[in-house]
Amino acid sequence: MTNDTTRIALITGASRGLGRSMAIALARKGVDVIGTYHSNTEEAAAVTATVEALGRKAAMLQLDTGDAASFPAFAERLQQALADGWERSHIDYLVNNAGIGVHASFAETTEDDFDRLMNIHLKGVFFLTQRLLPQIADGGRIVNLSSGLTRFSLPGYAAYAAMKGAVEVLSRYLAKELGPRGIAVNTIAPGAIETDFDGGAVRDNRQINDFISSVTALGRVGQPDDIGPAVASLLTEDNRWITAQRIEVSGGMFV
Repeated sequence: MTNDTTRIALITGASRGLGRSMAIALARKGVDVIGTYHSNTEEAAAVTATVEALGRKAAMLQLDTGDAASFPAFAERLQQALADGWERSHIDYLVNNAGIGVHASFAETTEDDFDRLMNIHLKGVFFLTQRLLPQIADGGRIVNLSSGLTRFSLPGYAAYAAMKGAVEVLSRYLAKELGPRGIAVNTIAPGAIETDFDGGAVRDNRQINDFISSVTALGRVGQPDDIGPAVASLLTEDNRWITAQRIEVSGGMFV
C-alpha cells in the first residue's frame, strides 16, 4: 500500500520526447508516474520500465487527447489504475504535454489542420482538465505546455502558436478559479527542442539547427532533458508559491 506522502503525476504524451523526459525527471524526484500514449505500446512500456528502474511506480494508459468524447472513459480507467496500483483515488499533478506540430503558412493552413491543432492543443487541454478536476488533489499542481512561439513569430506556425497562446490565457483562468482549492497552475513554454516534433526538423535539418543556435543566447538548440527537469522542479514544494505564470525554457531564443 502506498503511503499518503507519495506524489503521483499524470503526464499526457509521456511515451517519447518531452513527456518521456518529464516522467524520468519526476521519478528521480521521488514522484510516481501515470503517463498516456497515443499508439506506440513499445515506447510506453520502455518509459514504464525506466521509471520503475528508478524505484518509482508507473502505469501507461492509451489516450487520444484530440478526442474529447473519450475523456469520460479515460477518467474511469485512470480511477481504476489509481485503485489497483496505489489504493488511492487522486493524482497530485497533471501535466498537459501531448501535442503535434503542423508547419504551414497562414495562407496554406487548411481547416483540417486548424481543427486537429485545436482539438489536441486547446479543446483537449480544456476538457481533459475539466474532466479530471475531481481526481486532482486539493493543493495539487497543473502544468500546461505552451511554446516560445507565443512570444516570437516564425513563419509557418500561425495556427499552432494561436492555440498555445490560448492555453496561456486558459492557464491564468485556471489558476484563478482553482486557487481556492490550493491548486497552482502554470505554463511552461519551451523553445526549439531536438525531438521528432514537426517531423524532427529541428533535430535533423542542419540549416534549421544552426539558425536556432545562432539566435539563442546559450548558443545551442534545446534538448528534451532541458525541459523535463524544469517541469519537475516547478512541481516541487520549492515552487509552491508560483502560479498563473508563463515560464519560458528556451535558452534565451530571440532575447
